[in-house]
Amino acid sequence: MVTYRPEGLDDAFTRGDGDVAGAPASPPRPGAPDPGLPALGVAGWLRWAWRQLTSMRVALLLLMLLAVAAVPGTVFPQRPQDPAAVAEYLDEHPGAGPWLDRLGFFDVYTSVWFSAIYLLLFVSLVGCILPRTRVHLAALRGRPPRTPRRLARFPARGEGTSADAPRAVAERAAAVLRRGASWLPFVPSYRVDVHDEGAGTWSVSAERGYLRETGNLLFHLALVGLLVSVATGQLLHFRGQAIVVQGTGFANVQAGYDTFERGAAFDPADLEPFTLRLDEFESRFDPQTLQSRDFTAHVTVTEPGEEPQERTIKVNHPVTAGGAKVYLQGNGYAPQVTVRDAAGEVAFAGAVPFLPEDEVYTSRGVVKVPDVSAGQDQVGLVGYLLPTAEEWVPGWWRSADPQPTDPMLVLSVWRGNLGLDTGVPQNVYRLDESRMEKVTDVAGEDVTLYVRPGETVDLPDGLGTLTFEGLPRFVALDLRHDPALLGVLVFAVLAFLGLAASLFAPRRRLWLRLAPAGGDRPAGTVVDAAGLARGDDVGLQPELDRVLAEVLGRPVASTTPGAAENRPDRDDEVPDPAPGPGGV
Repeated sequence: MVTYRPEGLDDAFTRGDGDVAGAPASPPRPGAPDPGLPALGVAGWLRWAWRQLTSMRVALLLLMLLAVAAVPGTVFPQRPQDPAAVAEYLDEHPGAGPWLDRLGFFDVYTSVWFSAIYLLLFVSLVGCILPRTRVHLAALRGRPPRTPRRLARFPARGEGTSADAPRAVAERAAAVLRRGASWLPFVPSYRVDVHDEGAGTWSVSAERGYLRETGNLLFHLALVGLLVSVATGQLLHFRGQAIVVQGTGFANVQAGYDTFERGAAFDPADLEPFTLRLDEFESRFDPQTLQSRDFTAHVTVTEPGEEPQERTIKVNHPVTAGGAKVYLQGNGYAPQVTVRDAAGEVAFAGAVPFLPEDEVYTSRGVVKVPDVSAGQDQVGLVGYLLPTAEEWVPGWWRSADPQPTDPMLVLSVWRGNLGLDTGVPQNVYRLDESRMEKVTDVAGEDVTLYVRPGETVDLPDGLGTLTFEGLPRFVALDLRHDPALLGVLVFAVLAFLGLAASLFAPRRRLWLRLAPAGGDRPAGTVVDAAGLARGDDVGLQPELDRVLAEVLGRPVASTTPGAAENRPDRDDEVPDPAPGPGGV
C-alpha cells in the first residue's frame, strides 16, 4: 500500500526518517541521540515561577487572598488598638486564644502571612506594570497603521468629493484630525500619518485611544503607590490617646499618653515636644431631645520657641501641633475628691474621670485609694456620677439631664488589697475585686454613699472620710501622626483618574483615501473614509461624519454597512497592537 505524504510537510506529518505519524516507529539509528525532553534547570524553574507570579490570574488570586486575610482583623480584637480586649479574649478562651495569638490573629496587619500576601501582590503588580509600560511607550512612539486596501466593509463608512487636489485635501484632513478639543486645544486628538500611495493618490491614517492604556497603567501604578504609602504609614506612624482634665495640661512625650501605639520604624524619642492645656470645655445639648449639638474645647498650645497660642478643638475639626493632628474624641466629668484615712492623712486627692454611658451622661468610675498610714486597708470606691440627680423611685436615682445642674456621686465601698504593688498594669476604670471585699452594714446590706459637691461623708467601718470638692470637665484627645496620608490621597486620586480614563477613553482608528477624480471630472478628489473602534462605540460614525464635514466643508451622508458586513475583510483587518504582557 502506498502512503500519501504531502510534499514539504514532513516536519508535521512524519517522524524520524519520514515515517508516517501513527505508524509503527522505525528503530533508531545506531548512535542517534535520545530525543528526551530537556530539563528546565534552576533558571527555567525561576523563570516559570516569575511568569506565574506576574500573571493576571495570580494577581487576582492575591487580591482575593488579601481581602480574605483582612477579615480576622475585623472579627478578633487587635492588640495595637485594644490590648485590654485582647487580654479579656485570652482569659475567656484559654484553649483557642493562645493558638490564635501564636498565629498572629490579634495583630493581623503586621503578621507574617498577611505581610507575605501584601509583598507578593506588590511584586506581582510591579512585574505586570514594567513590561506593559515598556511596550506601551514603544507603541506611543510608533506610527498609525497604514490605510487598508479596501474600506468598504468597515463598521463606520463615509465618502465625498472635493474640488481641491488630493494632497491639499490630505493636509487639511491631517490638520483637522490633529486639532485638539475646544476645551484642550493644545493636546492633539489623533496621531496622524500622511502617506503618498502613488499615482496621485494620498491616504491619511489617524489613531487615538492610547490614553485608555495609559489610564490602565496609571491605575496600576497608583495601586503600587497606595501599597507603598500604606506600608510607609504603618512603619512611621504613631497614635496616642490622652485624657486631659480642665485646668491641667498634657506634654507630648510617650509617658504623657494613656495609650500609645507606633510603627516599627518610629522612635518615641522623635516626638516633637509641645504642651497643651485645657482651659475650658463647652457643651451644648438640645433642650427637648437632649441630643448633643456642639462640643468645643478651648486649649492653649505651646511649641518650642513660640508663644503660647489659644486654639479651639471641635469634633472633626482638629488642631495641628508637633506634626500631629489633635482630635476631640470624647468628653465627660472628672469629680475632684479628697479621701482621708482613719488617721486623718490624705490618702488620695485629685480629679477622677468618669466615663459617660448614656445620653444624659450617667458616668461610671473608680476611685482607688492606697494605704498611706500603717495598718490601714486600701479602699476602692466604685459607682456613678449623676450630673442632674433625681430620685425616680425611693432609693433609686438617675440623671435627668447631661448638664451638671445638680450633680451627685453614688458609690459603693470596697476594702482590701487593690493590687497596685504587683507590677501588673491595671485598667483605671475597673476595680480588681479578686483581693477585695465589699463593705456592708450591720444588716448585711451593701453600703452606698450619696455625695454632692462640697459635702464630706464618713466611710464605713472607720475607713476615713470622702470629700466631693468639685466637678471639672475632661476631654479625651486622640493624637495621630501619619506621614503617608498625603501620599494616600494623591495616589487614590490618580487611581480614580486612571480608572476613569481606562473605562471611558475611546480607542478609534480613522482612514481617509484621497484619489484623483476621473471620468467626467478631470479635476478634484474623491474621498473614501472608514473607521474602526475597539469594542462597541456608538460615537464612531458621528466622529467620522464630523471629520469629513470639516475636511470637505459641508455635511456628508454616512454609508454604514449592514449588520452582516460590519467587519473588514480578513485581509484588510488592522488588529490593535498588543498591550503587552497580561496585567491586573
